[in-house]
Amino acid sequence: MKTGRVAYAGAIHAACPHERGVRLADGRVLTEADVVWLPPFEVGTLIALGLNYSDHVKELSKELTITTKDEPLVFLKGPGAVIGHRGFTRRPADVTFMHYECELAVVVGQPAHKVRAADAMRHVAGYTVCNDYAIRDYLENWYRPNLRVKNRDGGTVLGPWLVDAEDIENPHDLTLRTLVNGNVTQQGHTGNMINDIPALIEYLSAFMTLQPGDVILTGTPEGVVNVNVGDEVVTEIEGIGSLVNTIVGDDAFGR
Repeated sequence: MKTGRVAYAGAIHAACPHERGVRLADGRVLTEADVVWLPPFEVGTLIALGLNYSDHVKELSKELTITTKDEPLVFLKGPGAVIGHRGFTRRPADVTFMHYECELAVVVGQPAHKVRAADAMRHVAGYTVCNDYAIRDYLENWYRPNLRVKNRDGGTVLGPWLVDAEDIENPHDLTLRTLVNGNVTQQGHTGNMINDIPALIEYLSAFMTLQPGDVILTGTPEGVVNVNVGDEVVTEIEGIGSLVNTIVGDDAFGR
């Protein structure tokens, strides 16, 4: 089952896909452009993984001081970073390299504390698509993500749908790809994660309690390229959906 959340006519509505766009819980059918898309669920803590695909580690090898044998590179994001499908993400005028990151987002469904990997998947409610932007100009300390790089307002796009975990037979056997203005620029496979979902839940829940609505962003494969104002970026994951986002300049935000 796929579910989402949209704003329409001054209210927030639960929604599901429809052949003509989106169907609200009250039965009304609207086009995608008729509604404002919100993240498809109430988002808790965003727990993001850096460098969790072996090919992406190779892609950035000249910049790195970590190896695939190190502990997962984890950082947190605040709620202000999150926007929904068809949203607009700002590219500051002073940057030279801003890139997307197509990621499988794992949504926690029940509390997890000191969970073993063998039991981890029962704590997963479902999955959605994430496009997690980074501004490489602002990196500090050898690709250790910092606030200006990874916690920017509107820089983490989620949606359009939350797909129930039971509807995804194997989350480690999904293709990912990114298109910029209709051209494929990134392709990958979730089977190439360095730390898979059970391992991540075991690792994280060993020192923090994961709560319903928390999101684990599992990293991106190689193929990140610079995006510019006016670009339409579509991040897709097999069986999960296609997430659309547009890059805008400072003027759109009045600064």
